[in-house]
Amino acid sequence: MKDDPAITYELREGVAWIGLNRPEKRNAINDALLEALAAAVRRAQKEARVLVIYGHGPCFSAGLDLAEHRAREPADVLHHSRSWHAAFSLIRRGSAAAIAALHGATVGGGLELAAACHIRVADSTAFFALPEGSRGIYVGGGASVYVARLLGTARMMDMMLTGRVLDAEAAERAGLVQYLVPEGALREKAAELAARVKETAPLTMLGVLQALPRIQDMSEEDGLFVESMMAALAQSGAEAQARLADFVAKRGAKVMRPSQNE
Repeated sequence: MKDDPAITYELREGVAWIGLNRPEKRNAINDALLEALAAAVRRAQKEARVLVIYGHGPCFSAGLDLAEHRAREPADVLHHSRSWHAAFSLIRRGSAAAIAALHGATVGGGLELAAACHIRVADSTAFFALPEGSRGIYVGGGASVYVARLLGTARMMDMMLTGRVLDAEAAERAGLVQYLVPEGALREKAAELAARVKETAPLTMLGVLQALPRIQDMSEEDGLFVESMMAALAQSGAEAQARLADFVAKRGAKVMRPSQNE
């Protein structure tokens, strides 16, 4: 796959870097960008264990390109919404861990894309909103599931009903992003996290990406049983055996007190 005009793709040190590339439109997501993004994610799943999604230009993404969607029949809107769900499910349910590197506007569909990733790191310029309510529409790219599970239903209601905007610090406090860095340090932090994540043992990665999200939808007893099954599977792997042997022999890395930069 060659670079699509709407997406850039670079494989660097085992990490796939996928860039939203409509800076003149603040990386608003239209059908062409969504299709190119899905293709890039499929490629990344084959070539890398970790992918990083970021935005070129002034922001991550200002959301849905409303210029393409002013006159659609309800059935068309439904099918279009489902196409977003399918594209973001490739990220959410894929074999590679996904990191969203966020700066500037991360709004509407851009926030939905960020929420579909597994880890979110933002710099101090990032801000977050769900302006669909003020525009007379409803979210359609997965926010009712992905964003609500991160923020909680009450906070999402607040954002949609009042138009509340969260700055980067508020987003970190609310659990929307896991890492907050100064302006200019975003790519470096994303690369550092990607390097850590790609060292995860394959069966552990499988459990974190595939089992853990599903366990959240199970009853307590079913979830605990699946956890036990996943623990048994992960520990059977050759890499787990080697790492456990290193730990017992005091050759493994120790858990340390976090620094202020973590």
